[in-house]
Amino acid sequence: MEVALFDYGAGNLHSLKKGLEAGGAHVTVTTRWDEALARDALVLPGVGSFGAAVQALAGHEDRVRGALEDGLPCLGICLGMQLFFRESEEGSGQGIGLIPGRVRRIRARTIPQMGWNDVEARVDPGVEARVEPGVETGADPEVQAGATLDPLLRGIGPFTAYYANSFVCDPEADETIIARSLYEDEMFVAAVRQGRSWGVQFHPEKSSAPGLHLLRNFLTEVEVAT
Repeated sequence: MEVALFDYGAGNLHSLKKGLEAGGAHVTVTTRWDEALARDALVLPGVGSFGAAVQALAGHEDRVRGALEDGLPCLGICLGMQLFFRESEEGSGQGIGLIPGRVRRIRARTIPQMGWNDVEARVDPGVEARVEPGVETGADPEVQAGATLDPLLRGIGPFTAYYANSFVCDPEADETIIARSLYEDEMFVAAVRQGRSWGVQFHPEKSSAPGLHLLRNFLTEVEVAT
């Protein structure tokens, strides 16, 4: 399985690359969109500013959006998730525009949000969710009352994830939201899905066993798509 990890000057490429490789992917780090869009899947990493990242996207927005709309699996992490949207309060320039909505500064007294926070996935309360052995979730018992509605979070159960963000995403359509988190007094979007594209505001590569499990779930979905 060939996965492109796009390098637009964001951080955490090494740990993210290792996490994807641990899930069985062959990862190519690239700055070229033609190379990135030719792989089985695309991953957009995760630390930096919206304005700086869209400079690497400039002139390629329609091409990238078209590839994702045509079904190229994509995982956007933190800043990478924010690039799914057209614009951000953080900086000028246009994102991919895959998901209608906006990116705005988080409404909190302490910014940025740095550290661990609970992730609440949208669930079907009528279905039992079985947490796979070895995935530390902080919840008991192993069988939870409610199965996640999205395969990206399947088998993980309630978990905590590592965040480092000052901005959050506000999709126009509620059905694109697959998880939320609470920071201070604000409930914000933790994860989204549009077609074969997923975005997470937290950093799975820094989120211990649940984060690595999420990366494996993404790669499983890539296999299904290919």
